[in-house]
Amino acid sequence: MRSRKSSAASAMPVQIPLVFDRPGLIAGVDEAGRGPLAGPVVAAAVILDELQPIAGLADSKKLTARRRERLFDEIRARSLACCIAEASVEEIDRLNILQATLLAMRRAVEGLRLKPAKVLVDGNRVPVLRIPAEAIVQGDAKVAAISAASILAKVHRDRLCVDLDARYPAYGFAVHKGYPTAAHQAALQAHGPCPEHRRSFAPVREAEAACGLRHGGHGGLKGSLHEDSR
Repeated sequence: MRSRKSSAASAMPVQIPLVFDRPGLIAGVDEAGRGPLAGPVVAAAVILDELQPIAGLADSKKLTARRRERLFDEIRARSLACCIAEASVEEIDRLNILQATLLAMRRAVEGLRLKPAKVLVDGNRVPVLRIPAEAIVQGDAKVAAISAASILAKVHRDRLCVDLDARYPAYGFAVHKGYPTAAHQAALQAHGPCPEHRRSFAPVREAEAACGLRHGGHGGLKGSLHEDSR
């Protein structure tokens, strides 16, 4: 004979989870360049084609530069839609790096030629959008579309840093990509910041102040700095 307690338990209704996801296209979004001391922050949005899967997608930081370059071209050729956007150094200094990153993400999503039904963003914050969005921690390792976005953003920003290196070769941007390595900070202390350095970042402010003291208040470089001064 079943007990009254077990009968009551069996009578409890079973909760069914509700799925609110809209059917339709999914865009993955990721950024590159939050940590560097110089250059813009870059974001990318990608809508993959389920009928043309791309092998080898992964977190861009875990791929070699050569592999990222090959995947960059493949993603752009085979995705249904993709867009790369930036927030400038001026916007980073004016808004702060978090808000500038979210701005770049919003620009990337809004620049897609197809409108997604939902946006999946790497990390724990989402930009303000008119489309449902979800943040996924370590999404670049879990969601193929986010992995693709991370590769586009990383390769695009690395190329920008190579261009910066040609304009300001004393800093070594092609090597460290703007990150605060010992060599980068030593160059900052020696030459002061260039126009592409983020003044809202403490190491850049400190280097500018130190350079200003050494040069009577005229710290930092205004134009390109080349090793050959002829």
